[in-house]
Amino acid sequence: HDGRGRLLEEYWENEWETVVEDFHEMKALGANIVRIHLQFGAFMEAPDKPRKSSLRQLDRLLALAEATGLYLDLTGLGCYHKPDAPSWYDRLTESERWKAQAAFWSAVAARCKESPAVFCFDLMNEPIVPGNRRRDDWLGKSFAGKYFVQFIALSAKNRPRPEVARQWIHTLVQAIRRHDRRHLITVGLVPWSVPRAGQLTSGFDPARISRELDFLAVHVYPERGKIDEAVAVVRAFAQTGKPVVIEEIFPLKCDTDELARFVKKVSPQVGGWIGFYWGKTLEEYNAGETLADALGRAWLRFFRGHLVPLKRPRP
Repeated sequence: HDGRGRLLEEYWENEWETVVEDFHEMKALGANIVRIHLQFGAFMEAPDKPRKSSLRQLDRLLALAEATGLYLDLTGLGCYHKPDAPSWYDRLTESERWKAQAAFWSAVAARCKESPAVFCFDLMNEPIVPGNRRRDDWLGKSFAGKYFVQFIALSAKNRPRPEVARQWIHTLVQAIRRHDRRHLITVGLVPWSVPRAGQLTSGFDPARISRELDFLAVHVYPERGKIDEAVAVVRAFAQTGKPVVIEEIFPLKCDTDELARFVKKVSPQVGGWIGFYWGKTLEEYNAGETLADALGRAWLRFFRGHLVPLKRPRP
């Protein structure tokens, strides 16, 4: 989203120049990949009917990325603004919902299959498999007014949770691969996907759900004084044998010095890093005097100094 909290689909038609400017600013910052969160409600008019206007805008985005020299991490099925999730979508059964999600990815993959700008398709941001107790809502708790966590079922129905996750991944991967056998596929996972005795997990055990994924994308926000715990999470993901990308990182719960120590410790296990950009340059942050300006300034300096580029020693 932008600095005002708007999702891309809310302004990419009427304020396209803003999108173009942001891409050029990210390129100038040193980034080589942009993560785009595609909202389900913006792309699907009905369970089996993609919205043509959104697909046309996606075409423009692909062309912009190609012209700018940036890759795209296309994260799908978002319902970040709860009121924008179609009412018919929430009424679907589990199997019907999966079918509608497959239709979304089928339409997106068919549109993107020839583009050299696509780095990967991220099936969903932070999906969760619930326990056996039935839920009445597909979305998790909100954060800053947005619903980033989503459930792929309302109940596990006594099924092994990783098996539910694996079947869901298989359904969506098949929908993509019918059109596109070229681009990478992943899913953005919370750090508590790694099994921990007696503690809550997402059900997406990386050791059990990774077979059809090309790499593992994990979201890590190290906590103050707990850097080693975050390091252990990344190493657990890496033990699957799949490449690991830190798809979300930010000094949300620690300072930049601790974040730098975390980056240094896990760099041997990590193939790439994706952070945040809210449409405001370092120069604009430098001119500001608010706490938000200070945080944004510290983050962009960290990103530029520690992650762009993160060079590896030659063998």
